[in-house]
Amino acid sequence: MYKRIRKQFNELIRSEQVPRGRCSGLEHVPEFEPHRHIRLLTFNIQVGINTSSYRHYLTRSWQHVLPHRNRIENLDRIARLISSYDVVALQECDGGSLRSGYINQVQYLAEAAGIPYWYQQLNRNLGQFAQHSNGLLSRFRPLDVTEHRLPGLIPGRGAIIARYGAEDDPLVLVLMHLSLSKAAQQRQLGYIREQIADYEHVVLMGDMNNHAEELLSNTPLKETDLVPLPATAHSFPSWRPEKALDHILVSPSLEIRRSEVVSYPVSDHLPIAMDVALPKGYLEKF
Repeated sequence: MYKRIRKQFNELIRSEQVPRGRCSGLEHVPEFEPHRHIRLLTFNIQVGINTSSYRHYLTRSWQHVLPHRNRIENLDRIARLISSYDVVALQECDGGSLRSGYINQVQYLAEAAGIPYWYQQLNRNLGQFAQHSNGLLSRFRPLDVTEHRLPGLIPGRGAIIARYGAEDDPLVLVLMHLSLSKAAQQRQLGYIREQIADYEHVVLMGDMNNHAEELLSNTPLKETDLVPLPATAHSFPSWRPEKALDHILVSPSLEIRRSEVVSYPVSDHLPIAMDVALPKGYLEKF
């Protein structure tokens, strides 16, 4: 019996009927304009589950598998928040499976927030049971968007790289969700380091499952000069923040006008926001 169930499960995962990563298209997305600053947000939304206590990891664990009537209401709360930002990095989204009511949460949040461009990266495909995804939401038209599978013993982690502005000197945003394992993080950040090596204006955003001091001192990111948020920018757990696991790291060419942990506890992580000014002289390139 076990073998039969296992075979059916594997066939479901391999099925061509299962939705893959998708995007909205760029037809109605405004060009990247020479604004003096860009409002950024990164948010691990925990597939729309409202977690406000450690006990909820047990009592609400079934919501990772089955739909719940309050999930849409929680997504609407998230949409109200992200509607104030220009570029949003989302982690732990569902791309449309049983647990989300077959709703692509990246698309839903983009449309509910009035953000014209969205890109869903499907990282772990469990068929109708779960569509583990990252998401990019953007008010501006990127030059290009590429998705990357991050290395690791257990597959299922990914990054989205979006470039904006001038082709010869772009603003590069990397949205990611790193593994829990330190060994895997080393390999994943080594890969990311290679992707950003030739660019001057870089932003790394996402749930990195580690503190900035460790990331910038003891991983391949030590070869960069990226600037972190203050060490006190704790984002996890949302009901009693003690760990700084979510980050926006920027090149020194980008002036940080404002950064904060947003007190908006609708997930087990709090969102991180940053207002970044474009480098001096960059506006004249458009």
